[in-house]
Amino acid sequence: MSISGAKGSCMTETSEKSVLTGLIALILGAMAIGMAAPLVKLSELGPQTVGFWRMALAIPFALLWMQFDRNPPAKADTPTGWKRWAYLGLPGLLFTGDLAFWHAGIKITSVANATFLANLQPVFVVLATWLIFKETLTRQFLFAAGLAVAGAALLSAGNITVAPERWPGDLLSVGTAVWYAAYILAIRQARRFASTGTVIFFTTLVSAPLLALTALGFGENILPGTLTDWLVLLGLAVGVQIVGQGGVAFGLGRVPASVASIIILIQPVVASIAGWLMFGEAFAALQYAGAALVLTGVWRVQRKSQTAATRGLAKPPASG
Repeated sequence: MSISGAKGSCMTETSEKSVLTGLIALILGAMAIGMAAPLVKLSELGPQTVGFWRMALAIPFALLWMQFDRNPPAKADTPTGWKRWAYLGLPGLLFTGDLAFWHAGIKITSVANATFLANLQPVFVVLATWLIFKETLTRQFLFAAGLAVAGAALLSAGNITVAPERWPGDLLSVGTAVWYAAYILAIRQARRFASTGTVIFFTTLVSAPLLALTALGFGENILPGTLTDWLVLLGLAVGVQIVGQGGVAFGLGRVPASVASIIILIQPVVASIAGWLMFGEAFAALQYAGAALVLTGVWRVQRKSQTAATRGLAKPPASG
């Protein structure tokens, strides 16, 4: 074997492992984020206040992560000056919009409507990656994405309603999908030059004060009153924000945003199962079918990503 051939083989293996690690992180992160809704339901605090404490309590953990995570991606086009700070601050701003719209929308529409419409985020991510970032989308990927989105719809289809008085809440829920799609793309861009710990730290640092202002604007009591509330908030901060969003941010440094947006649809599956186990919420045949479609779509997408890593992301240079 020539030296160049050996080097190419090593590059392919490294790329494969990198993508596989990213996919595993995304799956575990999405599963952790799926516990957000059940944990919020356990709290007696207002939804905006829960969002604030989730971010605020995560800050010291994110800071610790950033201190130990000193391996940012080596990129020649690393932004400097104000552009660097803008890239790092933007995810926090977008995530604030996502949580604020979600919590506002869910108050004036049904939970099923809000969940279904918010889970349309892959549609906006895929459109953006195709139109703005010029990523090539294969028919196999679009088919798998369609399966996952259809499955997410079935998870709440039994309770979806169409009523004029709920349209404002429905529009806010669509806005949630747009905010979250933009957040995914912003994280992907920031991860091109910054470590996972750095991205998560700045996201929580920017989002916490903005969510505090939102909570005060809604007139919510911002101080937890019980030990249960504090434990729930700590679970959201560590389990959902650090482990969940941290896993997603890590994965977005290794996997295309379009692929990540589909894998994240594992969230409503986990949330539905947790709701059934924790609160006795019904899990009908339609939801079983939806969960199966989501998992099938996710499986096809991650399998396609691993194949792409092997064949295209790190092709070995010609030997000789």
